[in-house]
Amino acid sequence: MSANSADPTRPLDVVLVKAGRTKIRYPAELLTDDGTRIAVRALWSGAGVRDFGFVRFEPGDVFTEYYWRDRWYAVKEVRDAAGALKGWYCDITRPATLSGTELVVEDLDLDLWRSADGTDVRRLDEDEFAGSGLAESDPEAASAALAALDELEGLAVAEGGLESLLA
Repeated sequence: MSANSADPTRPLDVVLVKAGRTKIRYPAELLTDDGTRIAVRALWSGAGVRDFGFVRFEPGDVFTEYYWRDRWYAVKEVRDAAGALKGWYCDITRPATLSGTELVVEDLDLDLWRSADGTDVRRLDEDEFAGSGLAESDPEAASAALAALDELEGLAVAEGGLESLLA
């Protein structure tokens, strides 16, 4: 979709694919599409509360999600129902594709969390990534995924780093 044809009121489905199968599909509202970066807003789509220990996702949470057609990650700003920032959850993915009303993203297992105050930055699911076999089946993609995680971690610890991606 070109930047000129984006309809910011158009609903779409975010489709997260993992190992060739749909992991989750949820409705979102298209906010912007400049031809490279796509921004959507979605409510927490999980059933009930998901407590990771370092953050809780719960009904009413609002995710403003940023996807790129040329980058190997997605950045999700997470706010509670009252609008208070919880932090940023970042997925390492193949570049996103938007076709019709589906925004499709392939999850590559690696994730990064940064708390709202920036004091908690953590790499997640490195064990799942290692066990995925991607390094053997697609070494180029595995290398791109690890580079993307390193890039996001660098941005997460820099003053205004993640926020600069979203401006």
